[in-house]
Amino acid sequence: MTTKPVIQLAFHKRTFTLNQTKPNKPKPKKMAISIPTRQLFINGEWREPVLKNRIPVVNPATEEIVGDIPAGTAEDVEIAVEAARRAFARNKGKDWASASGAYRAKYLRAIAGKITERKPQLSKLEAIDCGKPLDEAAWDMDDVAACFEYFAKLAETLDSKQKIPVSISAEAFKCHVRKEPIGIVGLITPWNYPLLMATWKVAPSLAAGCTAILKPSELASLTCLELADICIEVGLPPGVLNIVTGLGPAAGAPLASHPHVDKVAFTGSATTGSKVMTAAAQLVKPVSLELGGKSPIVVFEDADLDKAAEWVTFGCFWTNGQICSATSRLLVHENIADEFQQKLVNWAKNIKISDPLEEGCRLGPIVSAGQYEKVTKMISTAKSEGATILFGGASPQHLKKGFFVEPTIITDINTSMEIWREEVFGPVLCVKKFSTEDEAIELSNDTRYGLAAAVISKDLDRCDRMVKAFNAGIVWVNCSQPCFCEAPWGGNKLSGFGRELGEWGLDNYMSVKQVTQYISNDPWGWYTSPSKLCEVMKLREKHIFGGYSNHLQMM
Repeated sequence: MTTKPVIQLAFHKRTFTLNQTKPNKPKPKKMAISIPTRQLFINGEWREPVLKNRIPVVNPATEEIVGDIPAGTAEDVEIAVEAARRAFARNKGKDWASASGAYRAKYLRAIAGKITERKPQLSKLEAIDCGKPLDEAAWDMDDVAACFEYFAKLAETLDSKQKIPVSISAEAFKCHVRKEPIGIVGLITPWNYPLLMATWKVAPSLAAGCTAILKPSELASLTCLELADICIEVGLPPGVLNIVTGLGPAAGAPLASHPHVDKVAFTGSATTGSKVMTAAAQLVKPVSLELGGKSPIVVFEDADLDKAAEWVTFGCFWTNGQICSATSRLLVHENIADEFQQKLVNWAKNIKISDPLEEGCRLGPIVSAGQYEKVTKMISTAKSEGATILFGGASPQHLKKGFFVEPTIITDINTSMEIWREEVFGPVLCVKKFSTEDEAIELSNDTRYGLAAAVISKDLDRCDRMVKAFNAGIVWVNCSQPCFCEAPWGGNKLSGFGRELGEWGLDNYMSVKQVTQYISNDPWGWYTSPSKLCEVMKLREKHIFGGYSNHLQMM
């Protein structure tokens, strides 16, 4: 018998107790999770939306409403942008924008410390909000703290880079470069890594000296609002970071098109990214876009098949398959295809599908009903077009509630199928055979996207050839999905442009100012000096009038 979650209302918090059991299995521990009721975070304080509306928070594992978030609109964005402008200019910038990098780093480190301190609560909120397995959510919180720490270190290095000399050929001049914050930035983030993706933008933008307005996805905003609470706790100056939750058209669109927002950084779908870029283009505003992908993973016949099978499984089914860089197009050499596909099925069978809070969960639900319908429809379409569902393809029978989809492996694919060409954003792996290295390269690059690619082979020379041939911003060799805050992240083609993380991520939020000084004591000398011109005129007058006077005397 399964006991449904119980929702209990409390003052300013909604608490639900999850107590799901299954036949013939030990009863899992009860988990009481408090869902704080927050407002918008503007100018360093909580602020009710102008229109006073809120959006329900649905737990995708239970389909229960467990809380709500404020529904910001254009009116709230306007207030947030003005708060960010004041913070940027306060005390002629000395309070934040032109303060030392070391000063800003203290706040970033303090935030990192509070993230670590609150890790258990934040992990549970993330799992409830977006369906991510609790172990993954906990790992994400470690990455969030590490990212704030990393950009704190980079902020400190900015002080020594404010007069970087530039070697020039003219001896009469000397030149240096200054790096300055680009200004007020709009940060629009997705729901698959709610707090981590926000951090990828918030940490470098604040490190650079920008002030920011964060608009997280309305499907998963809980942990971003907790970040606001942390900012209050560490005393972040008012207006430096503002967080406006709400629907995309109501809050994201006015942020992207706002004339006083100097740059927009967006992670999400290509369709929405195109709209963001169009809005920014009207004001010739810089944007950076990370728009997902349809990434290949190529397994050659010399690979260790057991190791390769785990990496392929992880590369597609990690984060419930809801990851922009998912290596969801498997290209496997024809000599090992049948054996390898069976190994994949065995790995997929071993994945524990359950409520994300249940111990050992490795695959949780799709984030929402709408996304669930999209994923299941794409699987159904592939089947109707002649593809074979080798494994999965449906909701797990032991779970009667929630937006769950089994890990799905699809074979007998042709390259014109939607399932092969379009991003599914769910736990769906498509498999196609190849016979030669050149064919693998051609199939890999035959996509509108170019975020990531992977190759698995013991032949490192071949791996190096594949690395050079892949048209992608990220390439993994004998693995899939590792990501480090020190290394650049971003793609090519429809996957967007610009790079996050590493020093490249910091540069995203900085403008470069060239400063050139004339150091010679000599005048420039391009034009005749006015003082010299006067002397010439006097000499001419003397010559002319002197000659006229002599002429009179002769008469």
